[in-house]
Amino acid sequence: MFSKVLVANRGEIAVRIIRACRELGIETVAVYSQGDADALHPRLADESVCIGPAQSADSYLKVTHLISAAEVSGCDAVHPGYGFLAENADFAGMIEEAGLTFIGPTPDNISKMGNKSLAKETMRAANVPVIPGSKKDIESVDEARKLADSYAYPVLMKAAAGGGGKGMRLARDRKELETGYKMAKAEAKAAFGDDRLYLEKYIEKPRHIEIQIIGDKHGKVVHLGERECSIQRRHQKLIEESPSPAVNAELRKKMGAAAVSAAAAIGYQSAGTVEFLLDQSGKFYFMEMNTRIQVEHPVTEMVSGYDLLKEQIRVAAGEKLTIRRDLIKPSGHSIECRINAEDPDQDFMPTPGRIAFLHLPGGPGVRVDSHIFADYVIPPYYDSLIAKVISWGQTRTEAIVRMRRALEEFYTEGIKTTVPFHLRVLDDSEFIKGNLHTGFIPEMAEREKAK
Repeated sequence: MFSKVLVANRGEIAVRIIRACRELGIETVAVYSQGDADALHPRLADESVCIGPAQSADSYLKVTHLISAAEVSGCDAVHPGYGFLAENADFAGMIEEAGLTFIGPTPDNISKMGNKSLAKETMRAANVPVIPGSKKDIESVDEARKLADSYAYPVLMKAAAGGGGKGMRLARDRKELETGYKMAKAEAKAAFGDDRLYLEKYIEKPRHIEIQIIGDKHGKVVHLGERECSIQRRHQKLIEESPSPAVNAELRKKMGAAAVSAAAAIGYQSAGTVEFLLDQSGKFYFMEMNTRIQVEHPVTEMVSGYDLLKEQIRVAAGEKLTIRRDLIKPSGHSIECRINAEDPDQDFMPTPGRIAFLHLPGGPGVRVDSHIFADYVIPPYYDSLIAKVISWGQTRTEAIVRMRRALEEFYTEGIKTTVPFHLRVLDDSEFIKGNLHTGFIPEMAEREKAK
C-alpha cells in the first residue's frame, strides 16, 4: 500500500480522496493554487503545496508543478480525481516515468477510450452495441453529408477528443448539418485543441444510463449496477440516481455484461464508467467510457455498500479486488443532486463570492460531499460545483422525500445556488413517475410555462 498520496485536484473530490486515504492509513499531500489558499482541502491534508497562480492553466493543469510537488514531498502515488488531468494519457505516462503510481487506469486505457472514434471501433470489435455512426473521423462537410444521408436525419456531430457537450451539434437536415459542422469544429478546437469530429445517428429522447465498473491488475473486472443520468442541462448532468426506474433485472444483466466486456477488451485497471444511451424500445448503445472516478459515484456507494475510492486506491497498489459480483446485494434507492453556485433565475449565471452563513442538511439517509464552509469565498476561476447532496431510501419515493427534505435544509447566505431548481425538478410529476430522458429539462420548462 502507498505511504503518501498527492491529491492532484481541488474542491469536493480532493476532500473525498483525502478522507478515503485517511481511512486506509495513507498520508496525503494537497496541492492548491493561490486562489485556493483558504480552501478546505489544504487544511485537511497532512501536507500542502502551493503550485501556482489562481488560473487552472498555471496551477492544476501544470504537469511539471504537480510532479515536482509529488517528488519534493516524498509521495509514491498521485490521485487525479475527476476533471483537470484525470483523463490525460500523457499526464498518466509522465507520472509513471517519474517513478510514481497513477491512481487510475493505464495511459493505454485512457488513450483508447479518449478518442471517441477509436473507442467505438474497439467496442464494435468486442461486440458491444454501438450507435450507428462514422467508423473514423470525418474529414469534410461533404463526407458528413453523405453519412447523414445514409443514416437518415437527425444526426449528431461530436468532438472526437471531447466530452461534456462541447463540440457537439445536432442536425435535423442538410442546412443544419453544414452550419453545425463549422461550429462544432471551431468549438472543438477551442475547447480541446483538436477539431476532429465524428458523426452518429441521433437517438430521440433517450435515457442516459451508465454502468459503474472497476478492474484490478490481475485481470478481474466487475460492475456495480447502473446509474440514471438523464436529468441534464446542456449535456451536463444535474441529478443522478441508482437504480434506474427503467432498468429491470434482465436489462441490468445485459448492460452489465456489455460494460464488463468493454472494460475487459482494453484490459482496464481502475474505477471507470461505461456510458450507454437507452432508447424508448429498450435497446441500448455504447456512447463512451469515462476512465476516472465519476462525480456521481456516491449513489452507487449508497446502494452497494462499497467505498469506490478506497477500492480504486487498493487496486492501484496492486491488490486484488475485494468486490465480488455474486456478493453485491444492492439495497434501496439513492439520488444525488449537484449543487452549484449559480443563479437559476439568471440563466444559471455563476455566483462566486463569500458564504456569509451556511447550514448543510443531515439526518437519516442523507449524505453531503462538499468543500464549503461559512466565510469561505467561492473563487471565480473554477467549476461552480460546491456540494453534492445524496439521499437514500428503501424505495425511490422515500429517496425523493428525503432529498426534498435535505434540500429544504440546505441554506446559504451571500450566494445563490441551484437548490430551488432541484426542488422544482423533484416536484415535477413526470420526474416523480420516473419518465426521464435527456431532454427532460426543456420539457419541464414548457410544462411550468403552461401552468
